[in-house]
Amino acid sequence: MTILTALALLTCPTCGAKLGVDDLDRPRVLGCRHRHAFDIAKQGHVNLLGHAAPANADTAEMVAARERFLSAGHYSPISERLGQELTGSRQIVEVGAGTGHYIARVLDAVPEAIGLASDVSPAAARRAARAHARVSSIVADTWAGLPLADGAADAVLCVFAPRNPSEFARICTPGGLLVVVTPNAGHLAQARESLGLLGVEDDKLQRLNRSMEGLFEPVSSERLTWTMDLDATALADLVGMGPNAFHEHEAVTDAMAVDAAVQISSFRRPSPLP
Repeated sequence: MTILTALALLTCPTCGAKLGVDDLDRPRVLGCRHRHAFDIAKQGHVNLLGHAAPANADTAEMVAARERFLSAGHYSPISERLGQELTGSRQIVEVGAGTGHYIARVLDAVPEAIGLASDVSPAAARRAARAHARVSSIVADTWAGLPLADGAADAVLCVFAPRNPSEFARICTPGGLLVVVTPNAGHLAQARESLGLLGVEDDKLQRLNRSMEGLFEPVSSERLTWTMDLDATALADLVGMGPNAFHEHEAVTDAMAVDAAVQISSFRRPSPLP
C-alpha cells in the first residue's frame, strides 16, 4: 500500500515537522519543511530509522518463517480476538508489527479503518507494506521514539513486541485504546521443554500492568488457550520466527502438539478532565 494512506500520522524523525510528498501523482520521497528527505521504497515502505537496524532486528529468514507460520492459521485465535477488540477504531498503529499479519487481519474485520505498521526491521517493513490494501509501513525504533504525531492513533496494537508505554501514550489520542498481546507462562511449554527454548517470566502480566500505571487505565484482560498440532516444518518456523532464532536450542526433527497460552490486555488512554 502507498504510504500516502497514513501520511497524516507521520512526522519527520529528524526535526518532528509534518511530512509531505514530492509528487502526489508519483510519490517517491517524503520530506519536511526543513528539507529532510526519505525515499519511498519500491515495495511501498519508508525507512525512518535514521541509522542501521540493530543486530537483533528480524532477518529476512525470520520474516519468511513468520509469514509461513501465521499464514497457516496457527495463531488465528489471536487475530480473531483482536478484530473484535478493535471494532470502531479508525487509525490503528501496530508497533513491532513484523509481517503486518495482525493489523491486516484487524483491518479485514474493521473495514472503515486504516493501519500503519512500524518495525525496526527493514525486512519486516518490506513485507508489511504488502500485507493489506489499507496498511502503510515504516521502519522505526519504538525505543528511540516513533515518527508519529501526538495523538495520531485512536488504537495502538502491540503483539509479542517490545513496549514503550510512554511513547504509546504520546501517540494515542485521549480515549484511545492500547491492546497488548503477551505470552503466558504455559505458552509453547512442550516446545520450550523439548527444544530448550527461551522461557516466559511468571510475572510478565504483572509487570505489564505496572508499566501502564499513570499512562493508561486497564479495560480488560483475557487469557486465550488452544493446542496446535505442528508438523516438523511448522515447528521449525515457530522456533525460527522469533527471539529463539538468535539463541542455541535443540534441532527440530519431529512433529509436536504445542499449547498456546496468551493474554490479551486492553487499556484506555485517559481523557483530560473538563
